[in-house]
Amino acid sequence: MADSNEMTINLVVLGKTQTGKSAAGNSLLGSADFESRLCPSSVTTCCSLGRSGRISGLIRRNGCESVLRVRVLDTPSYPHSALGKQQVRDTVRAALAQHFGEQGLHLALLVLRADLPLCPDESDDTVQLIQELLGPTWKDFTAVLLTHADKAGEAGYSEETYLQSASSTLLSLLSSVQHKYIFLDNHNSIIREERNIVLRKLLNFIQRNNYQVLLKHSKE
Repeated sequence: MADSNEMTINLVVLGKTQTGKSAAGNSLLGSADFESRLCPSSVTTCCSLGRSGRISGLIRRNGCESVLRVRVLDTPSYPHSALGKQQVRDTVRAALAQHFGEQGLHLALLVLRADLPLCPDESDDTVQLIQELLGPTWKDFTAVLLTHADKAGEAGYSEETYLQSASSTLLSLLSSVQHKYIFLDNHNSIIREERNIVLRKLLNFIQRNNYQVLLKHSKE
């Protein structure tokens, strides 16, 4: 946080190949920082940090409007078509320390596709990776981002009816992270109003967590 009228939130996107991690990161930033395309293999092979511009009109602190900045760390998927688990884990851990070691991480976003069912054991690999990266309090610092929500909508599902029909695996996961979840359309770019709605929800999760951060290292 550069000054009292500016707030920065630090996010990392994690998930399986072709869930829309990079596209989700671009939507949050309002940019095209991350490569995102349909591909028969994993597209992202290294971590990269994207930064938004100054975003106004979303937060007020001490009675005054503050400017928001968003930083998103895009990561290789796991499982990955070319990298082993240890490579992915070591790469992400090093990037988290490099980019968020000073300010800390506010939220990890576990990216899942809303248009595909989450089956038993399917989320175990990514959840285990998050546990190893964030430690025992990972549930407090993790939210689920359900991408391709537009396809679920086209199939006739509202958010409410979708969750009523969701697998017990997904419902259990959402319960474990205190129901911190967001539905996100998978358009190439979302309009500003939609983006602001998503950012407000993320800010609400962060506020509920009393603005705590993980992975922060003191300079001693």
